Amino acid sequence: MIKYTRLFIIFLLALSASAVKAQTTATTSSPYSRYGLGDYSPSLLPQNDAMGGIGTAINRISGYNNINPLNPASYGTINYTTIDVGIYSSIVNLSQTGQTSATNTNFKLSHITFGIPVTKHSALSFGLMPYTELGYSYKQTLSKGFGSGSPADTNAVNYLYNGNGGLSKAYFGYGLTIAKHLLIGANVSYIFGNLTESSSTEIPNYNGYGFLSSQAQQSNSIRGINYDYGLQYMIDFTELKHLTFGYSASANSSLNSTSTYLLTQYTFDSSGNANIAADSLVNRQGTKTKIQLPQINHFGISFQSDGKFLVGADYTMGNWSALTIAGQSAGLKNSNTFNVGGQFTPDINALRSTWARTDYRLGFKYDDSYLNVNNTNIKTYAVTFGLGVPLAPNNGSFYKINFSAEIGQTGTLANGLIKENFVNLHLGFTLNDKWFQRYKFE
Repeated sequence: MIKYTRLFIIFLLALSASAVKAQTTATTSSPYSRYGLGDYSPSLLPQNDAMGGIGTAINRISGYNNINPLNPASYGTINYTTIDVGIYSSIVNLSQTGQTSATNTNFKLSHITFGIPVTKHSALSFGLMPYTELGYSYKQTLSKGFGSGSPADTNAVNYLYNGNGGLSKAYFGYGLTIAKHLLIGANVSYIFGNLTESSSTEIPNYNGYGFLSSQAQQSNSIRGINYDYGLQYMIDFTELKHLTFGYSASANSSLNSTSTYLLTQYTFDSSGNANIAADSLVNRQGTKTKIQLPQINHFGISFQSDGKFLVGADYTMGNWSALTIAGQSAGLKNSNTFNVGGQFTPDINALRSTWARTDYRLGFKYDDSYLNVNNTNIKTYAVTFGLGVPLAPNNGSFYKINFSAEIGQTGTLANGLIKENFVNLHLGFTLNDKWFQRYKFE
C-alpha cells in the first residue's frame, strides 16, 4: 500500500482507541449542556461544518464521494469505497457578569464513517458519531447567616453542580438512486452512552454546629434504536450544473434508560477536605424508564457547478418540546436553525498547484436553540470557514484533508446568564478508492 494508506490506517486505529476512552469522559464545557440530554450534535463532517453546517441537499463535493449521514439519500451517489475519519477540538471561554471568566479546551474523536457501493446507483454506509455531549462544573456561594457574629465569608453555603458523559450514535444506512434524479435513503442507529449529574450542598465551616453537607447523584445508562430517512431531488441544467433539493428527518423514537439515584451526607475535616459519606439517605438502583426523542426535520437546497463552486442553505426544525424523560417533559422548547454556506475551487485541473485545486469554504449559522433560561432564549451565532486540500492520487485512489473552524457565541450576559465564546476546530481525512471490484483477465 502507498504511504498515504499506511498513514491513514495508523490514524484510524489511534482514533478508534480514543473513541473507546471518550465514552466515559466529558467532551464539552458548557453549563447549558445540563438541560435535556446534553448538547445535541448534528451528523455533520468537517467539509459540511466549514460551509455553515449545510448538508441536507449535499452529496458529492468537487467530484469526491462524500459521506453525509445527515441525509442518507446522499449515499446513492457513492461509487467509490469511501472512508472518512476525523478529530475535533474546542476552546470555550465562559463569562458572567460579576464573575471571573474561565477558558476550557476539549479534544475528541469526531467521527469514523464508511461508504461502500453496492450497485452502480446505490451504496451502504456505517459509522460512529457523537449524538449528545454532557460536561459542566460550576459553583454558587451564598451567605446563610449561620452562627452568631460570624462574618459572611465563614458561614457561606456552597452549591456545586457537575455533569459528565455523552451519547454516541452507531449507524447503518442505505441509499439509492431512483430513476435519474431522485435519491432516497434511511439509517438505523443505535444510540448509547452514560450521563452522570450531581448537585451538592456544602457547609464546610460549620461541622461543629451539627450541619451536614449532602450530595444527590443521578446516573443514567441509555440505549435504544433511532431512525433517519431522507430524499434528494436533482435538476440538471447542464452536465456540470445541478440544483438539488433535500429533506431528511430523525424520527421521534424511544430509548431505554436504566438509572441510579444516590443521596448521601458527609462532613469536612479540619483541613477543609470532604470526608467519606457518613450515610446514604436514598439509594435507588436499576430503575428503568423511557426517553422519548423529538422529531427533527431538515430542509435544504444547493446549487453546484462541478469542480468550480457550490452554494446552499439549510433550515432545521426540532420538536424538542416533545422530549420526555421518565414520562416527564424535559422543559425544552422547539428549535429553529438556519445554515448558509458554500465553497469555491480556483482550478480543479491545475495539476502543478495543490492550492489551485483546494476547496475554500465559508459559511454562517444561526441557532435559536431548544433552551429558554431565566425567560431568555439561548441562541448561537457562528461564522465558519475551512479548506479541502487534495493529496496526490495514486493507482485510482483519491485523498483529501478537510479542515474547518467555527467561531461563535452562545448565550448572553443578560438576566444573570452565561455567555460562551467558542472556537471549534475539525480535522478530517477522506479516502476514495476502488475496493471490492472484480478484475478481468484476458
